[in-house]
Amino acid sequence: MLLIAWLSLLIWLVLLFGRGGFWRAQALERLSESTVHAVGQAEIARRGAWPALVAVVPARNEADVIGRAVTSLLAQDYAGSFHLIVVDDHSTDGTADAAQAAARDSGFEDRLTVLTAAPLPPGWSGKVWAQSQGIAAIDGLGFPADYLLLTDADIRHPADAASQLVARSILEDRDLVSLMVRLRSDSSWERALIPAFVFFFAKLYPFAWVNNVGNRTAAAAGGCMMVRRAALVEAGGMESIRGELIDDCSLASRIKFR
Repeated sequence: MLLIAWLSLLIWLVLLFGRGGFWRAQALERLSESTVHAVGQAEIARRGAWPALVAVVPARNEADVIGRAVTSLLAQDYAGSFHLIVVDDHSTDGTADAAQAAARDSGFEDRLTVLTAAPLPPGWSGKVWAQSQGIAAIDGLGFPADYLLLTDADIRHPADAASQLVARSILEDRDLVSLMVRLRSDSSWERALIPAFVFFFAKLYPFAWVNNVGNRTAAAAGGCMMVRRAALVEAGGMESIRGELIDDCSLASRIKFR
C-alpha cells in the first residue's frame, strides 16, 4: 500500500510540474478592435488588402445544423476577400439544400459554393477527403486564398471570428491558429463530462507546449483551424494526413514539423 501511495504521489508530481502547466490553461484573450484594425491597415499597406480567405466545411447529413453554420460564416465582417465552400459528402438528408437555403436567406448567395464530394478512395478518411476536395477546387473556381478556415458544419461563429484568427496569425507569425469552440451542454451528464474532456485534452497536449515552436508537441481542435495555405502546401497538403482519424492533431504536427 505504501508503494502504491508513493507511486500515486510521483505521478501527480510529474503531472503538476512536468506537463507544461496544463492545469493552468486559460482562455485566449480576444484582440481589441483597434488591434485588429491596425493589423488590417498594415496588411493593406503591404499588399493592398487583407489576406484572401476561403472557408471549407465538410458536411455529411448535417441538414439540422448546417444552416446556422453557413449563416454565421457568410455574416463574417472580414474586410478581405472571403468565400465559403461546403462539401456535401454524399448526404441523404438534404444538407446541400439546407446550406443553399441559408445562403439565400442571408442574402450572400454569391459567397457560397456547394460541391459534391467524389467517391471516397481507398486509404482516405471521409472528413479529410471532403476537406481535400474543397481545397482542391479553390483554384479551379478562381478564388484567391492566402488562408483556409477549416471548420465543421455544426459550429456557429461570431461575426469577427475570421478577423480575429487571421489577425492573430499575422501578429504572432503562426501558420496555424486553432481555437476550441464552446461546446453546447444541455444535460447534466454533458455539463459534467465536457470539462473533464477539455482537462484530459490539455493533459495530453499541454497548450504551452503546443504554442512553443521548439517543443515537439503539436495539436489543434478540428472544429476551428485557420491555416496559412502556403504552409499547408509545404507540409504536403491534406493528402499527407489522408488516413488519419485524429486529423486535427495530425495536421498540426505536419505543419509544425514540416
